[in-house]
Formats: sequence, structure tokens, C-alpha cells
Amino acid sequence: MYHSVQFISLGPGDPELVTIKALKALRQADAIFYPATINSAGQTISRALDILVHLEIPSDKLYPFNVPMNKNRSLAIEAYEKASAKIGNEQQKGSKTAVVAEGDAGFYSSIHYIYDNLILKRIPVEHIAGVPAFIACGALAGIHIAKQEEELIVIPGIVTEDELSIHLQSGKTIVIMKVSQCCDAIKSIIKNQPQPTYHYFENAGVAGKEYYTNNKNDIQSRTIPYFSLMIIKS
Repeated sequence: MYHSVQFISLGPGDPELVTIKALKALRQADAIFYPATINSAGQTISRALDILVHLEIPSDKLYPFNVPMNKNRSLAIEAYEKASAKIGNEQQKGSKTAVVAEGDAGFYSSIHYIYDNLILKRIPVEHIAGVPAFIACGALAGIHIAKQEEELIVIPGIVTEDELSIHLQSGKTIVIMKVSQCCDAIKSIIKNQPQPTYHYFENAGVAGKEYYTNNKNDIQSRTIPYFSLMIIKS
């Protein structure tokens, strides 16, 4: 019997934000593939693994796939293709196979490369929903991200200052994913358009590492890491 490959969303970092459905799927899986990276010291690091360990998922069914953190996306795509082959082979053995993703697997998740590769190979897939990072950020700041008839714009961190300025003129609430990719544009827009409230977050949901401020001076002086997000309210 062949099972669908389950793409399981782990949430933003707090193991307690994993859904009951996701936890059940993790416990029932025979093989779980998780993303990892190798840092400059040669150490393998993985937020996904940290969550899985906290949830007491047995280590003998955990399989990492290393994704290079490099601006040359072809290296990452090659890694996803290799992972797709391994995952497909495991599924063809009849194993209950899962792939985990931080946040939600279908929301700005690079896991989609594996998802798409498996679909091309006509391997059945299933997506288990999770809590996206900006929802956890709103809870951390104690703000309503959108109220009543308010509209929301979610954009990736490749936005330019001019593009962001146009979005600000719309009066809509703006979510920017991975602020580190546009930190110069963000800091410039804060200087030139200080009227909105800029809610800035790092490592939302990760105990001991999460950070939040809406102080413009603090944002301006901060070195912005990879796991960063901003919510702008007019």
C-alpha cells in the first residue's frame, strides 16, 4: 500500500503551536525528512529538528536534508531535487513518509520545490496546515493584524523602497516576510515616513531568542537576522 507524502507544518518555532493533527501525523510517520543547514563552523543546525526533539519524535525515523544558505538559489534547488528523490524512494517502499516545514508548508515555504517535484512524479501528497509566522508575531505584540473591513498585504522581503512606499499609500496593513532581505529599504522608509507603526520581530516563537519592538530608533540601529518579520500599521 502506498501512502501520500505528508507535508507537515511545524508552526513558527514554539513546539506548543504544532497542531494536534500535525503531531498525530508525526507520531504515525515511518520516515520524517527535515531541512537543515551547515553553519560556518561546520555544524548542522535545524529549527525543525529542535521542534521534533522537543515533541519527543524518535530519532531513528528522522532524516535531514541540507539546504545551502546561499544567494545562488541553484544550489538549494539541487538540494531539494536530491531530497525529492530520497523521499520518493521512501514512499515507494510503502513507508508513511513526511516532510516537515517551519511555519506553514504552503506559505512562503521553500519546501514547495519538493512538493512540486513529487507532483511531477505523480506521487500523491498531502498538506497539513500550520500557524504562519506573522500570526505568531501578532500574538507576541498583542495586536490585531486586521480588524473588520481592514485589508492585509503580505509581501516577501525583496520589496524595494519605492514599492513599499506605494503599499503604504494604500493605507492597508502590511506584512513583510524575511526583513533581512530588504533592511536598507526598511530603514530608509522608516526615516522618510515615520507616521505608521512599525512592528518588528525576530525569531517569533523560539524560546529565549524572540524579539519584538515598535521603537523606530531600535529598529534603525538593529542588525537584522534571517528570521525576521515586520507588520506595518497605518
